Amino acid sequence: MSTWGRRAGVAVAGVVVTGLALFGVVSLKASARLSQHYETHRIDLPLPADTDAAAVARGEHLVKARYSCSACHGQNLAGGVMLDNGAIGSLLGPNLTRGQGSRTRGYSMVDWDRIVRHGVKPDGTPALMPSEDFFKMSDAELSDVVAYVRSLPPVDAVVPAPKLGPVGKALVVFGKFPISAEHQPSYPHPSVPPPTADSAEFGAHLVATCVTCHRQNLAGGPMAFGPPDWPAAANLTPHQEGLGAWSFEDFDKALTAGVSKDGRSLRSPMAEVVQGTKAMNPTERRAIWTYLRGLAASATNQG
Repeated sequence: MSTWGRRAGVAVAGVVVTGLALFGVVSLKASARLSQHYETHRIDLPLPADTDAAAVARGEHLVKARYSCSACHGQNLAGGVMLDNGAIGSLLGPNLTRGQGSRTRGYSMVDWDRIVRHGVKPDGTPALMPSEDFFKMSDAELSDVVAYVRSLPPVDAVVPAPKLGPVGKALVVFGKFPISAEHQPSYPHPSVPPPTADSAEFGAHLVATCVTCHRQNLAGGPMAFGPPDWPAAANLTPHQEGLGAWSFEDFDKALTAGVSKDGRSLRSPMAEVVQGTKAMNPTERRAIWTYLRGLAASATNQG
């Protein structure tokens, strides 16, 4: 082998060794961040009866229309795909039914509250669930959701635990992967939701589920997580870059048919969210619009 060849081989070997070392450091730091323990308040609520027909019906509407649980947990809530990307990772929504492989079979209401509204697993470590969307879920709504989920037929399905790829681990290390447990709400959860009405108050309650993608100011921008082919989240404020030129009919069509004002089909992850929003009743969709129209017009977030 020539001197040049030997030098090239040494250089390549050096790059490989350096890369492996960096990957090892990133893996250790990501593991450390995801092994932190978090404490939350403890609610004093009993598990709801899964035989309460009214509670189950309310919970079914919440699960299917407002919280889009099936987008991550599958249509039967026995497991689904949140994200499956070799570089970022495999994040599969766990089995919520009481069949074999259930992640929730032995849950108390404290456990349900911590995982859903705080992003904290029963052992105190952070979940990768986007719980910031559910920080403002009321006690009554949480109880109804649990009643519905517990009423479902048990499905046997063992869903693998989340597994992050190299890019996913790097995102965790550098704070670019949202960990809801690190952003605990500074306000108490409401005991009941606002009255169902075409009001800004009710609309604000519904829009609370949009913050993980559209940001706290709802001005959208680059997604904080997800595969590289996901588009930036839309600006939902009345700004000219957002919904300024939209009518309610345009907005309603987007939420029910998955079609933007310009006629384009909405892309993932919003395309999956529409499977829930189209099941909302007209008052819910109108209340969201009423709230959004009352926001300050903000330019789209850039960072």
